[in-house]
Amino acid sequence: MKRRTLLNYVGVAAIAGTLAIACEQPTAVDPGAPEPTDGAEFQSLVIYSGRGESLIGELLEQFETETGIPVSVRYGDTAELAAAILEEGDNTPADLFFGQDAGALGALQHENLTATIPSDLLEQVDSRLRSPEGQWIGISGRSRVLNYNTDLVSEDELPDSVWALTEPEWNGRVGWAPTNGSFQAFVTAMRLTEGEDRTREWLEDLMANDAVPLRNNTAIVEALGRGEVEIGLVNNYYLGRFKAEDPNFPVAQHNTQDDAGAMINVAGVAIINTTEQEEAALAFIEFLLTPEAQRFFAEETNEYPLVAGIPGPADQIPLDQIQAPDIDLSDLDDLEGTLALLEEVGAL
Repeated sequence: MKRRTLLNYVGVAAIAGTLAIACEQPTAVDPGAPEPTDGAEFQSLVIYSGRGESLIGELLEQFETETGIPVSVRYGDTAELAAAILEEGDNTPADLFFGQDAGALGALQHENLTATIPSDLLEQVDSRLRSPEGQWIGISGRSRVLNYNTDLVSEDELPDSVWALTEPEWNGRVGWAPTNGSFQAFVTAMRLTEGEDRTREWLEDLMANDAVPLRNNTAIVEALGRGEVEIGLVNNYYLGRFKAEDPNFPVAQHNTQDDAGAMINVAGVAIINTTEQEEAALAFIEFLLTPEAQRFFAEETNEYPLVAGIPGPADQIPLDQIQAPDIDLSDLDDLEGTLALLEEVGAL
């Protein structure tokens, strides 16, 4: 991807306000460049994190305690932080980028800003969920699913594919969030697997079928609980938050198979190739792949652990049973093309 394209990727998306893919809003950005820790074996490991402090702050504290490596974090929007690294160039203080989605990681890879991660770390994660070139590695995963109101939709009605949502029987019953980043990543995956024309047709048919636009994944699940929509396109981990508060919340989850509606995306990390803290960066990746850290994602954020043998979130289909589309997640970086398509059909 050309440098201009990465800037457009960020700029267009920022205007739409849609790039918080794995959480609705990250914590406030700390723009100050961190100072080295005097007398320490390591200087501060500088992490630019699109993952909010509420999601990973506890893990970062554990890493500092266990390793003695000090960490300085700049929190912000995933795509905007990727653009910051690009703009800062060789002078970036970032040692490591923790992105909310594979598209942003792929964007940095395509600009040759990332360093190769050793194979002993890469091989702990399924090859589908890391850079084929070894330039970034997935840490936690999420799948696209359908949530549905169990009082209004019976199991025998559930569609086998997202393509069925454009059929007349689903008229006015589907909730979607065209301005939300996770939906846009899904559309990008559909463009990769099905092509531009079929994706455009699906979007147009969904709109013609009176799909109900909502702000984001949370808003879809809330609307499902109230019966305002009957089925919705969301990420897998949102429903768990509602069930934790109310076990009788009248919504359940349904997985389609072998289409873009079953895509798996990841939050992951890349080492910036100008770092002088490669040893500390590798220690951080190794820490994130430990059983304890992987269990944290399953139990605290309802995301999928990506290291084999760690149980997934409760009441979720196992990750290895999801028939996800076969795509290179690095290629999800063409958000600009997806936004153009959504604008073209009138979804934005």
